[in-house]
Amino acid sequence: MSSIKKVGIIFSGGPAPAANAVISAAAVSFLEEGIETIGIFHGYSNLIDYDGANPLVEDKHYRVFKNSDVRGLRNERGICIGTARSNPGKGITCPADLQNAEKTQRLQNVYDALTDLELDALISIGGDDTLKTANFLVRFQDQLPEGSRRIKVVHLPKTIDNDYNGIDFTFGFFTAVDVMAKEVLNLKADAQATSGWFVVETMGRKAGWLPYGVAVAGEANLVLAVEDLDESLMDQQSQTLKLDALCDRIVELMITRAERDGKHYGVVVLAEGLAEHLPKAVIDGITRDDHGHLSLGKVNLATLIATMVSERYKLKTGDTKKTRGVQLGYESRCSQPHAFDVMLGSQLGIGAYRALTQENLDAHMVSIVGQLSLTYVPFSDLVHPETMVTKVRMIEIDSDYHQLARFLETRTESTNAWSPGRRIERRG
Repeated sequence: MSSIKKVGIIFSGGPAPAANAVISAAAVSFLEEGIETIGIFHGYSNLIDYDGANPLVEDKHYRVFKNSDVRGLRNERGICIGTARSNPGKGITCPADLQNAEKTQRLQNVYDALTDLELDALISIGGDDTLKTANFLVRFQDQLPEGSRRIKVVHLPKTIDNDYNGIDFTFGFFTAVDVMAKEVLNLKADAQATSGWFVVETMGRKAGWLPYGVAVAGEANLVLAVEDLDESLMDQQSQTLKLDALCDRIVELMITRAERDGKHYGVVVLAEGLAEHLPKAVIDGITRDDHGHLSLGKVNLATLIATMVSERYKLKTGDTKKTRGVQLGYESRCSQPHAFDVMLGSQLGIGAYRALTQENLDAHMVSIVGQLSLTYVPFSDLVHPETMVTKVRMIEIDSDYHQLARFLETRTESTNAWSPGRRIERRG
């Protein structure tokens, strides 16, 4: 018999397709076993300021799920319990901070709220920042006096960026790639009709899995992400992006397409994360969220680069070329989920149930390997014990996935060393 009698589900960070499949599968699994299940509304936003004097209110701050609430949700858009980016661990940077009552006040508030709800376990759904929060909550409880109520924490990985260690693919990734790739194909047709170029900015803050997928499936002519910032594109002294070099590479592509292939149009895909490396003067004054991330949507990298490319193209050729910037991303986060994401998300939800009731786990992330087989990864394998930071999974340069994108793009003098037959020493 499981010791879990009441469980809470919380979703934090940006939306992702198939979120409701995860929530539904998890909730139904618990409810079928008679375990009370509640959905906490809007991430940690209702918990971080909890003081006990004003109890959480059912159907305002959380919902006690019934079967009718969570059945038939797997293909629904959006997130039935909402989300937010509130950060209970803000200001905590090392284990010693967990001894600081002021720095852990938000965690204390969250813990108090969850204990007042009489939860035995919390299912955390979110990205690497949410994983950090889950780990903070575990580590915070480790400091509590003996005999204190222990709330088990299980985490389910979520990000359309697919940059998670410990799992091959995250739910929402394939949907996001599919939605944005179709947009790129539309823009490419427009570019062909008007003899123009589009610079498309996609989500992909820290790693290039998403923009690479969009470029391959959308048949873009070039894709660049943070992994591609080598010495040719980065100023080694200031460690910032060399805008002129980036624009010159795109201009070289445009000229090559026209002169060699007779194509006077095309699409370039850039990862939004490149904006994190822009010179300080360009991003000065741009706001940051609770986790310290730059508000990349306000930078509008696509328009910035498209404008500069147009100017440098005219400078090099004497001709004018219509070049436009387009930001893609928000339209993909709550779109109709791809069937694979529904299956993946559903299995992760059931994995949370199994982790808590059958495996008796705490401080573990649910993962999927092979043919949707469940496995469980301890937080200690995912979060650095001293820095308490999660490691982002980057695309390995010269990996098969990296070569795929490089080979399929339009190759110029600076990229003609790539070929499908080029043998690369395998790593790992």
